[in-house]
Order: sequence, then structure tokens, then C-alpha cells
Amino acid sequence: MPTVLITGAASGLGLAFLQHYLSLPTPPTIIAVDRHELAPVNRAHYTKHILNVSSEQSLQDLAKELKHTPIDLVIHSAGIRGLVPSAVAAHPGDAPATESLEAMDVATMLRTFESNALGTFLVIRTLLPNLRLAAAPRVVVMSSRMGSLSYNTTGGGYAYRASKAALNAVVKSFSVDVPEIHFLLVHPGRVETRLVEWKEEGAISAEESVGDMVKLLEKGNEVESGRFVDRWGVDIGW
Repeated sequence: MPTVLITGAASGLGLAFLQHYLSLPTPPTIIAVDRHELAPVNRAHYTKHILNVSSEQSLQDLAKELKHTPIDLVIHSAGIRGLVPSAVAAHPGDAPATESLEAMDVATMLRTFESNALGTFLVIRTLLPNLRLAAAPRVVVMSSRMGSLSYNTTGGGYAYRASKAALNAVVKSFSVDVPEIHFLLVHPGRVETRLVEWKEEGAISAEESVGDMVKLLEKGNEVESGRFVDRWGVDIGW
């Protein structure tokens, strides 16, 4: 029975992935990870862990618990949007105003990098021994088209854009340095994930996005390791 580890499993895309795998006729062994409490699940072969993905100590504790456990698939969806809290209070419902040049501050930049870029690096590095125990290990990371330099024609989004560009660089390096593991960066679309406190125009549900990404994952390693694609598998410019 394969083992799937999902980060950010308490909400948004992580929760939608968790619900998908739990709904399968024969669910895999599932390891759910989040910094918040996860809803109880009365299923065999399911465990949950509360931890901060940017905390090296928390991840070391997880590694001790998972020692000698092969992990076939890691779905890393934990992350934050990087909106300036004071700007959110002043401009509710206006995402561009909450991450603009005028609004951005050092604390928000650092917090977003810590969660999105450093957290991704630490999660993957921590789980490498477990992935190497699997026959055909894969790591799927939720990126964003906002991390694409070539796609950026509107500016703004300083913390989120920069942190996702850094995340892309981190995962690309893993794909080169650890060729025995398949890595994929996926833009899930504009999804209503509660990374912001309101629904953005044109946002789709997490369930719809995950439905498309699951079809992509079912293609196995058809998409080359280290690629940056949308939820249908179409390449996104770096």
C-alpha cells in the first residue's frame, strides 16, 4: 500500500487532497501535516501531525517518528499569501492594495519567505530518507504562476511573488541534485483557499483544482522532473 504525505492538510488544497485520497475505494496510507489541528478521521492507515513546516526542530521530531517509513508521494501545499496585516485591515477585499509597493514591509517579506521558500526546502530535505525508501518516489509542490518572472506584467505581490520564485528555484535544484526522486511544481489556478479572507474574483474551488491535478498525477512521471506546469500539465515560463 503506497504512502502519501500531505502538508497544509487542515484547509484549502491540502484538505481537498486529503479528502480525495480518503474517498478512494482503497485509500493509501495517509500522513497529514499542518500547523493547525486537523479534523479527526476514523480510518486505519491515517496519522496526523501538528507542526510548523519552517521549524527545523518540528521537522526533526517528525523525521524520528517516520524513521524507516517509505513515502511514495509528498504533496506540499503548506504556505501563506504574504499580505500585510495592517493593509488587510485598511483595504478589506482589495488584495492588490494589501501587497503593493507602498504597503509591503520587512516583517511580511520575511514571514512569507520563511513559510513558502524555507519551509519547502526543510520539508523536502527532511523527508528525503523516507522518499529514497520508496520504489518510485514523487514530490509535488504547490507553486504559483505569480512566481513566474516572465508572467509578471502587473507588478505588486512582492512577498508572494518573490517567495514562490524562490520556492521554484529550491525545487528545481532538488530535481537536479536528487535525480532518483521525481519533482513537479504545479500552479493550481486561482483557488479559494482562505489564504486571503475573501473570495477573489474568478477563484475556483479547491476541489475543482485538485480534481484536475489528480488527473495530472495519474499520468505518473510523464511530465519531466523539475518542470513548472499548470494543473493540466502545460508548461509555465520561469
